[in-house]
Amino acid sequence: MKLKLVLFSFLLMASFYLAGCQKTGVPKEALTPTYVTTEQRSLQTRQYDTLNEKEILAATAGVLQDLGFTLDESETKLGLITASKARDAQETGKVVGAIFVAAMLGGQAVYDKEQKIRVSVVTKKALDSTSKTNVRVTFQRLIWNNQGRLWKMETLEDPEMYQGFFEKLSKAVFLEGHKV
Repeated sequence: MKLKLVLFSFLLMASFYLAGCQKTGVPKEALTPTYVTTEQRSLQTRQYDTLNEKEILAATAGVLQDLGFTLDESETKLGLITASKARDAQETGKVVGAIFVAAMLGGQAVYDKEQKIRVSVVTKKALDSTSKTNVRVTFQRLIWNNQGRLWKMETLEDPEMYQGFFEKLSKAVFLEGHKV
């Protein structure tokens, strides 16, 4: 019995040692941009023929407010604006389904209750031009469940949403630049 305990202890220690020897760190492929990454970046980024980031940020703030967002942060020196808007996330069918499953399994029903759409806009002088500014926007959705826990977070990738935002921004930048 004592020999089995010693042998078991030895095997346990050896497995911990070998597990500690495995290679760690960031895999090489993790830092290589993928097609999806470059496609997302092209969806989220537009270039404008101006170096006046203040005008672009002012136009951006106006567009976001017109779309129902509340400005959370604005840092002109860094070329950053963040905004958000809260929405109800409950869908009757999903709530009924969650309650039914919980009743069948004897658990507690968990379903989407509230969501917040968050947008971040970053401006930066274009590296390949002396007279242009890049604008990158990302939309995210955060969802809280009926127990008050954040349980879903996703980047929204709807091309029409990004295209619509940039169309409105292009018009606003033009109006801002011409003081109309």
